[in-house]
Amino acid sequence: MTRNEKICPVCLRSFSWRKKWRHCWREVLYCSKRCRRNKKKVRL
Repeated sequence: MTRNEKICPVCLRSFSWRKKWRHCWREVLYCSKRCRRNKKKVRL
């Protein structure tokens, strides 16, 4: 995993930095809108 990748807590997949996230990368937690909607189903 590089510095510009994160792991989604819902689907456990890694996702990369995107240009649209350039100003808010630190706040980005989920890889997609689908995972954001399903955030109550976080895998442990």
